[in-house]
Amino acid sequence: MADAAPAADAATEPARRKVVLVGANPGVQLFHRDVVSAYASVWTVDWSAQGSGSAIVLWHDGEVRVLTDHPDLGHWLERSFTRFFPEAAGLPWPEPRIERRAVHVANDLARGTYARAGDVAVRIADVLDRRAFATDEFDLGGRVHSLSLVTGPSAAASIEVRGRRLPGEIIRAGTPERPSSSAFVAVAEVWRY
Repeated sequence: MADAAPAADAATEPARRKVVLVGANPGVQLFHRDVVSAYASVWTVDWSAQGSGSAIVLWHDGEVRVLTDHPDLGHWLERSFTRFFPEAAGLPWPEPRIERRAVHVANDLARGTYARAGDVAVRIADVLDRRAFATDEFDLGGRVHSLSLVTGPSAAASIEVRGRRLPGEIIRAGTPERPSSSAFVAVAEVWRY
């Protein structure tokens, strides 16, 4: 009798992956002269392995701030997810400053996203399209996850700090039938590992 093949682990067999986060994660990447000038990742977590709550992860001027009502959750979101997103690729990404702040988020595919925490406000508006996205190959620092969500690329966005709009604009691309943007609304997000 031949030896049985070793059982595949969840990291290599997507069907065996466990849900680790359910929520939403809209984002904005601003550019100035084709260089990223600011990036904000807005999180609302309905359930996760680290609890529930909200956070704004902001990269600007070479610094990372995590504004959150649940510091342990915010730290986990930044360390395990946001820092590995394509939007953060190539950015100098130092240790984050975790700031305990109440986070208020309104997020939907019709009106867009508005998030505020402390002195930071993120706005995403004029949703251009709504479409489903799914992959079993989302690499987060060498840990491959499955991800499914509904996304809405958007035509307008801004990030404000202390009441001043950060410099830079979003970049829009794609076609009228399938637009893309560096600002997007996201809902119904499920991460599995």
